[in-house]
Amino acid sequence: MASIGDICEILDSQRKPVTASYRKSGIYPYYGANGIQDFVDSYIFDGEFVLLAEDGGNFGSKEKPIAYRVSGKCWVNNHAHVLKPKGMLNVDYLCYAIMFYDVSDLISGTTRAKLNQSAVRNMQIPLPPLETQKKIADVLDKAKNLIDLRKKQIEKMDLLIKSKFIEMFGDPVTNPKRWREGYIENICDAIVDCPHSTPLHSEIITPYPSVRTSEIKNGAIEWSSMKYVSKDEYLKRIKRITPQPGDIIYGREGTYGDAAILPDGHNFCLGQRVILLRVNKEICNSIYFSSALRSDYVYSQAKLKNVGATVGHVNVKDIKQFIVPLPPLSIQNQFASFVELIEKQKNLFQQALDKMEISYKSLMQEYFG
Repeated sequence: MASIGDICEILDSQRKPVTASYRKSGIYPYYGANGIQDFVDSYIFDGEFVLLAEDGGNFGSKEKPIAYRVSGKCWVNNHAHVLKPKGMLNVDYLCYAIMFYDVSDLISGTTRAKLNQSAVRNMQIPLPPLETQKKIADVLDKAKNLIDLRKKQIEKMDLLIKSKFIEMFGDPVTNPKRWREGYIENICDAIVDCPHSTPLHSEIITPYPSVRTSEIKNGAIEWSSMKYVSKDEYLKRIKRITPQPGDIIYGREGTYGDAAILPDGHNFCLGQRVILLRVNKEICNSIYFSSALRSDYVYSQAKLKNVGATVGHVNVKDIKQFIVPLPPLSIQNQFASFVELIEKQKNLFQQALDKMEISYKSLMQEYFG
């Protein structure tokens, strides 16, 4: 094992923060704790470095790294430590070694966690021979590249669905095919707001997931952040309505405007900042309706009704008055069939991605503990 202070130059004294109003736009990346914040007209560093968050970093996260690799001419503010490896250390190996370093015992600060330079100097990482470091970095690079490729493939499938929506229905703003339109309150059999109370979450996984806005991501349910409740808490939260497969959850606060269809096989209840929409199946297909809700057309209506000064917020009464194009049900069903085929393929890709990420984490654990 070796300490960062012994194997790296820490170039923090050369950093220079520049407030947004004083930055001049240019070609050089301006880095902060977690990545690029801007592009500016000058640079203060030129070389191969690893930037490690000083404050405002993803401390404690198992998904988001606290360090990242930079190369070439750049500007770094005072929220990231600048690490330059010495001769016995490979820069890529260094980055992998500290990306998910457990700094829980090293950070200070009560309101804003801070990883100060003295703590960084004492961080310990394995230091095999340089050739071994390069081999480890190469293995991890290949695994990471495969993961990134799979993610891009999944993103392209999402774009394919959006393109198909425009192809079949046209731009909802101009409505070139002159579809009839309807208010959401007239399209849905039920529109139910979440209970205005914080769910009492369970410390263990239960059969009762509680969906919040953080679980609605790009039109799908995000399970990695899911919280669960007890049966008693579940029964309290479904008094207004019991969510069913095919119901749509719509975010109305914070990251408002995203929507997802509830899948079968789960006893969902509503968490905070979401509403449930149940369409009238005689006039509207849930899959079509969910895509329409996520269109720029409906999102622009939500933005006009945003009443939040610091945190976005849309009232339920306003959501009921959003206008959605309503093509014939037969055409909606054709679109839904297309989406279901794409989603099946996407699920296969996601399963492969999950396995890749497990393998990648196992490698990280093997190399760095």
